[in-house]
Amino acid sequence: MAARGHVQDPNDRRLRPIYDYLDNGNNKMAIQQADKLLKKHKDLHCAKVLKAIGLQRTGKQDEAYALAQEVAALEPTDDNSLQALTILYREMHRPELVTKLYEAAVKKVPNSEEYHSHLFMAYARVGEYKKMQQAGMALYKIVPKNPYYFWSVMSLIMQSISAQDENLSKTMFLPLAERMVEKMVKEDKIEAEAEVELYYMILERLEKYKEALDVVRGKLGEKLTSELQSRENKCMAMYKKLHRWPECNALARRLLLKNSDDWQFYITYFDSVFQLIDESWTPPAEEEHSLEGEVHFSIEQAVNFIEERIAEESKSSRPLRGPFLAKLELIRRLRLRGCNDEYKLGDPEELMFQYFKKFGDKPCCFTDLKVFVDLLPPSQYTKFIRQLLDVIPLVAAAENEVALPGDIKALQQHLCVVQLSRLLGIYHAMDKKQKLAVVRELMLRYRHGLEFGKSCLKTELQFSDYYCLLAVHLLLDLWLEGEEAAVWQCLTLLEEGLSHSPSNAQFKLLLIRIYCRLGAFEPVSELYSSLDAKHIQHDTIGYLLTRYAGSLGHYAAASQSCNFALRFFHSNQKDTSEYIIQAYKYGAFEKIPEFIAFRNRLNSSLHFAQVRTERMLLDLLLEANISTSLEESIKSMSLSPEEDDIPWKDLRDNRDLTVLFSWDPKDRDISEEHRKLSLEEETLWLRIRSLTLRLVSGLPTLAHTIQPKNSEKTAENGVSSKIDTIRALLQQLEAAVDSGKKFLEQKIQYPVLGPPPTRMAGFFSNGSCQCQTSLFYLVSDIYELDTNGLGKSEIQERIGNSFKSLVERLTGNDLFNKCKGDLIEVRDGTLKTHPNLLENLVFFVETISIALWVSSYCDSVLRPFKSNLQKKKKKKKESSVAMPPVFTHFLDYVTELQTLTSNVIDHIKGLEIILTALKPEELSLKGTLLLQEEKKFTKTVQGKVQSSYHHSVQEIGELLKKRLDTIKKLKI
Repeated sequence: MAARGHVQDPNDRRLRPIYDYLDNGNNKMAIQQADKLLKKHKDLHCAKVLKAIGLQRTGKQDEAYALAQEVAALEPTDDNSLQALTILYREMHRPELVTKLYEAAVKKVPNSEEYHSHLFMAYARVGEYKKMQQAGMALYKIVPKNPYYFWSVMSLIMQSISAQDENLSKTMFLPLAERMVEKMVKEDKIEAEAEVELYYMILERLEKYKEALDVVRGKLGEKLTSELQSRENKCMAMYKKLHRWPECNALARRLLLKNSDDWQFYITYFDSVFQLIDESWTPPAEEEHSLEGEVHFSIEQAVNFIEERIAEESKSSRPLRGPFLAKLELIRRLRLRGCNDEYKLGDPEELMFQYFKKFGDKPCCFTDLKVFVDLLPPSQYTKFIRQLLDVIPLVAAAENEVALPGDIKALQQHLCVVQLSRLLGIYHAMDKKQKLAVVRELMLRYRHGLEFGKSCLKTELQFSDYYCLLAVHLLLDLWLEGEEAAVWQCLTLLEEGLSHSPSNAQFKLLLIRIYCRLGAFEPVSELYSSLDAKHIQHDTIGYLLTRYAGSLGHYAAASQSCNFALRFFHSNQKDTSEYIIQAYKYGAFEKIPEFIAFRNRLNSSLHFAQVRTERMLLDLLLEANISTSLEESIKSMSLSPEEDDIPWKDLRDNRDLTVLFSWDPKDRDISEEHRKLSLEEETLWLRIRSLTLRLVSGLPTLAHTIQPKNSEKTAENGVSSKIDTIRALLQQLEAAVDSGKKFLEQKIQYPVLGPPPTRMAGFFSNGSCQCQTSLFYLVSDIYELDTNGLGKSEIQERIGNSFKSLVERLTGNDLFNKCKGDLIEVRDGTLKTHPNLLENLVFFVETISIALWVSSYCDSVLRPFKSNLQKKKKKKKESSVAMPPVFTHFLDYVTELQTLTSNVIDHIKGLEIILTALKPEELSLKGTLLLQEEKKFTKTVQGKVQSSYHHSVQEIGELLKKRLDTIKKLKI
């Protein structure tokens, strides 16, 4: 036995089964096993912590926390307990407790490299940069290793980045970091590339660009080897900052001689040439031109250099695009300076034609030429397209038939021309008949092109997919021009395309947008999940889903999509901390500020704020006063009317508004102005929704007290300040609504594939806004009644009038009337949808719910008054004690609410019957371009829309029935 090299710790053996149970997700067995072990070994702290982990994972957070604190109070130093507590605190989202744990461990075992390093990483998780600096230096003193020293230096840089005072950053933190690195340089202790990177970062942030350049060009710069051209790129960056254009030019020229296909260096080369021309720079008589060699400082030299690159390209083993595009870029720049014709660079039209002949069969050809089409005069567009078509080898089977490509290369060339035709606006200028003819031709080409992709895997795209997409874009044009059948044709073609190319994200994204425009959310959930959005995409494209989920009545799917998005945002905080720790461990210091910026960007995301707000409103809508009381729901969300956790000043629009391909000309495409307006609209709508949520969360705080609330009482219970908060929020809501109305007066039309508009226009036009605002004003009046008692008749009269006007608004021309009508109607053999009716119904449910919560507050105020009066009545034994009119007003109002809700439920039942009876397959779709094989897809599409409407109406109806049950209980 004694001869064995390693004896396992008996405690490890005892704990192993608990670890196994936890790893397998069997938390109950883990708790039982821990209890058994603790009966025999009461001092086995790790077993206690593992039990706490099991309790945490079974939802018993309080018990888990109490157990963990018992162990933490003993300040354990065994590795098992410390690691287990770290895991537990992370799962509890309490990383700050880990720091206390290792602070205690380090005090007890001051020379432990492991505990010091764990303490440093614990500080890194919570962003305690000053303590990280100290921990790094303490670690370096125990174990003098370079990485630990540079951890401390990096923590100084992080203090400078996070410092509110930029002056402090540049006068204290960064100079100290610089001195620390210089000390290592002087002692010749710099070992790794990461340390040089860190030195460069410090000098760059201090704007000591010359010193940074000297570091990169000097002996230390030789260590910069992990990235291709890392040294050259850093030199170039510093030359630009120092405005040393001769060096910029010479370095770019030298790099282009090595690789004449590197586009970034062409841009730098041209920038520097024209800077030198503007400065009238001339080379020194005897010395070298610059530190980097020969400099080009005239247009003639630039022209010759590009011509030489093109000549060199012909000798290359593979065709290079860079030199040819560089020539077009030079022409563009010369034109801007008004001196193109002098240098005989050639006609852009001819150069683009030659480029097409050389690279037209490459998918990148269109995106390359797209940048330069503004060099063509509009009068030449048609001629240019015809010229390109003439060189494509297309074969026609018969005289009048469409000439089709014989191979993939010809297909790619033709596709490039079709895309350019759309970009140059040739298709936009056509009339309806011509557009339909082009759609037919494109779909013929699409189906023919499928032959070339028979061997493609399901995960690969078909070569001819763009034909189908372009056909859909043309049909969308027709739809916007009022051709109702075109939208069904769009969906039909996209569904057909998706059946052949199930991984095509563009088909899916377009289907999502069009289904949502038609008000059909059901197919969208499946399409979005099949996109398999990864990480940051939940922020950049998540708006496509969350904008419509709740507003189209699919409440279950809305909850799911909000949870999906929020899970990403909440895990981001934890994940980013792990990335930062890994960056410290592996010396990737330059990535740390990027990770911090990334985390801040996500925390300030507009989408995050929207989803969080809508999720809480949705939860209240589905649960408050149905499965739980409003007060419990608000408490579980930790909502408070005083707190506004949205970073309004720092809100960032991270949406990817160009995720859908567009071949539209600039004047029809999404512009910077559209982006700004969309952000303004989204922010205004978020403000309205956020204030609505906060106002609702304030209702339970206005607790009723039987005695009139005199000043002493209000000061004591703080209710007075609560009503002040609600009144202040109400004023803010009014201001936000006014801003929203002014914004909508601009009547902005976004491009069809641009940002989807918010629900704000519907909110104002269908009367929801007026009803909800009136309801919150009613809260203020009821509070006044509660404070002053039943003595003041004018308050009762005001409340009575409010009840009447609310009922009129809910039942009259506003809300209920805007919900009437059929969701789908058959017109001229075509289905016509009315998705706005669905949105109005959703707003109606929301408004009725707010009316119910306000009514519950009224009920809580009036009920005690009534019971008091009844007691007095019994004492006096008088039957003729007059009841104040406010009770009658309230009962009438509740009765009207009940009747109205019943009527809407009946209307919804009627909609369900109509939707069930509708048989889309029996429609004769006149005037469409349907081929026989498309009919099955049309049937599918119309069936999906019908089914989606049916589910929307069902979910809305179910929720309204629950609300009706609650209204019936409101009887004082």
